[in-house]
Amino acid sequence: MNIPSELKYTKDHEWVKVEGDVATVGITDFAQSELGDIVYVDIDTVDETLDMDEVFGSVEAVKTVSDLFLPLSGEVIEFNEALEDEPEKVNTDPYGEGWIIKLKVSDASEIEKLLSDSDYKALIGA
Repeated sequence: MNIPSELKYTKDHEWVKVEGDVATVGITDFAQSELGDIVYVDIDTVDETLDMDEVFGSVEAVKTVSDLFLPLSGEVIEFNEALEDEPEKVNTDPYGEGWIIKLKVSDASEIEKLLSDSDYKALIGA
């Protein structure tokens, strides 16, 4: 199970990479393996400001649809448009080309509420 130590995580299996006031968000290797083959990523919240833990989109796999929860409050400023044609990038490279959104963080103090890699490993029993 790939769980990079430089990222932060949520109990809902999103990962977060914060650079300045912009956070890149995707789903974890564990989440994509549990979901199976991802066939569609639906994000309709670009340019919207949402609160931490609000639904910002969904990921559709062959047998299920899973909501995506915002790990930090802020404005969704970008969707990875490569996923429109190649949603399987979420499966093949969840921490790289399979990122889902970029977020302009509005409350940096919320970063402290995210899980470390070791906390996330404990959560999933890795």
